[in-house]
Amino acid sequence: MQRPVIGVIACNRAAGEDIAASVMHRYITAAIAHADVAALLVPSLPDHMTIAEVLPRVDGIMLTGSISNVGPGRYGDDSPDPPGPFDAARDAMALGLVDAALLAGKPVLGVCRGFQEINVAFGGTLRRDLGDRAPLPHHAPDGSSFTEMFEHRHAVALAPGGVLATAFGRETLTVNSVHYQGIDRLGAGLAVEATAPDGVIEAVSARRHGTPLLAVQWHPEWDAADPDSARIFQMFGAMLRG
Repeated sequence: MQRPVIGVIACNRAAGEDIAASVMHRYITAAIAHADVAALLVPSLPDHMTIAEVLPRVDGIMLTGSISNVGPGRYGDDSPDPPGPFDAARDAMALGLVDAALLAGKPVLGVCRGFQEINVAFGGTLRRDLGDRAPLPHHAPDGSSFTEMFEHRHAVALAPGGVLATAFGRETLTVNSVHYQGIDRLGAGLAVEATAPDGVIEAVSARRHGTPLLAVQWHPEWDAADPDSARIFQMFGAMLRG
């Protein structure tokens, strides 16, 4: 039996004098290893290709983390000088993919930016005050090394009876935290699966059109061999297999 094939969203990033469709290998290899899938990249080129052309070719969608932020206009925030960088083409592709994938029966997994995209796609909003000066910093201090950034950690409480609490069989996890933004108003139809000690939502789930969705604010792909991290991708693999 062939493995499910997932579409992995790609960002638009500068590559010298050119622009590349880019996604870090760690997302792809984590999914291949622990969800037991094959993967295809989905370029964020909404002016050149349609979501309707993508979905028949994949069994599910993974929305990855990124250095870019969701454009605040996507959730009605017109405050001046919002922090970037931005990737408007990824916004268009990712936000369009969420409901279209669920309507087509294709499960969705979101990580970090993908988690935030899902909240916006469900009509929610984002906040931008969760960095190293917050009461509970959700990002390592400025000047931290790349490794230190991804190893910055805090606990999360799992919602009793939720899909994560059921899958992990316990009440808390310790997760890495690499984000300045997060959920402000929760999107309609999303269920809270985990919260940080300061009340910030850290994971959500949904079942729309009968199709499951799971998203986490942390980065399970960073150390995907860790059993807790691997389980997120194993859950995605189970979603893909019904």
